[in-house]
Amino acid sequence: MYKLILTLLILTALLITCSSDKKEQKKVINDEWVSLFNGKNLDGWDLKISGYELNDNYKNTFQVENGVLKVSYDKYDKFNGEFGHIFYKDKFSSYKVRLEYRFTGEQVPGGPSWAYRNGGIMLHGQTAESMGKEQDFPVSIEMQLLGGDGEDKRPTGNLCTPGTNVVMSGKLITRHCIESKSKTYHGDQWVKTEVIVHGNQSITHIINGDTVLYYEKPQLDERDADAQKLIKDGNLMLSEGSISLQAESHPCEYRNIEILVLDD
Repeated sequence: MYKLILTLLILTALLITCSSDKKEQKKVINDEWVSLFNGKNLDGWDLKISGYELNDNYKNTFQVENGVLKVSYDKYDKFNGEFGHIFYKDKFSSYKVRLEYRFTGEQVPGGPSWAYRNGGIMLHGQTAESMGKEQDFPVSIEMQLLGGDGEDKRPTGNLCTPGTNVVMSGKLITRHCIESKSKTYHGDQWVKTEVIVHGNQSITHIINGDTVLYYEKPQLDERDADAQKLIKDGNLMLSEGSISLQAESHPCEYRNIEILVLDD
């Protein structure tokens, strides 16, 4: 009887070990970054430029060249508020997204001063097709990407909130932009950017491997006219949404755009 019990215990332990190994193996196999941009064309992405219909790539603002997604103003004589965003086709809830960005050349004439070397990654956003024709920015959480002017301190990886609010240190933050603690990156250098998003729980901004900003409870701002159209049954919380990249009047390039979906 003792030998039978001992044998059963050993078999049970082996089964548990094998099961654990399989789970760990499955976790490792699924732990893969997936490219969102094929480096050849804009397949899988939707475009929305303020003042124009969905997928009207006005003056070829969004281009692909040498494996890079470019925001270009070489066909513009003057910028007249044509703020643009390029949206990946799917929605996401919990994930890591990473890319490299840089600013090049000169800002197009007519671009606002605050948009100098200014771009962004829009998270938990509305869909491109839900935006109004004249709407400048999607309701979303923005990881603002900035470049230096060669002299002044200008951190990147900041937070801006078009139609949204967040919680920081237990308090609701209604300011439109919050600076990160990142370094300033002058010139045309590539900057590595990563965002960790856990649904409605938390969002973390990372620049060149350094955590520069953290906040919680992304939510719609009921004071905002565009956000009001998205509120359902009084629920303000944002748990998922689109990912888009900005075009705000300064030439910009994005590359190595990848996502790792998390199982929360």
